[in-house]
Amino acid sequence: MTENDLELVLEWRNHIDIRRYMYTQHEISWDEHCQWFRRVSKDHTCHLLIYSNRENIPLGFLSFQCINGGPIAEWGFYVSPHGPQGTGVRLGTAALNYAFTQLKLHKVCGEALGFNERSIKFHQRLGFQQEGVLRDQHFDGTHYHPVLCFGLLVEEWGLDHEEN
Repeated sequence: MTENDLELVLEWRNHIDIRRYMYTQHEISWDEHCQWFRRVSKDHTCHLLIYSNRENIPLGFLSFQCINGGPIAEWGFYVSPHGPQGTGVRLGTAALNYAFTQLKLHKVCGEALGFNERSIKFHQRLGFQQEGVLRDQHFDGTHYHPVLCFGLLVEEWGLDHEEN
């Protein structure tokens, strides 16, 4: 991800179908978005990426944040709300191949809010194991929600996945 991607990523992030599943659900301002990008761009443990299809059309955002500088990272992602069916799985496959081959990660961790069935099924489809449930972990201003924790080890991924 570069500065040239900021406007598109902000548009995706602020789309109601994306932000309703985020920990911060308010509409992100341009200044707030730029401050975030400047901060994380300086962090060498954070990898910000844009997923593009074979025609080089950007279709998603993802990040890997290494934990304690080691080979374990938390990932975050979202797909363009206008992306074609199947974009999420292609993004996930490409991202995990990158994580385990280029970043040489041992483990990728993910989280999903308990009501985000699509994200839960997405993690499971990619082979993640549910490692825990943090009960009433997230308060959205009105209700408490559980957070499901997922993990995928390099040997579980196998690196034989192809991006379709």
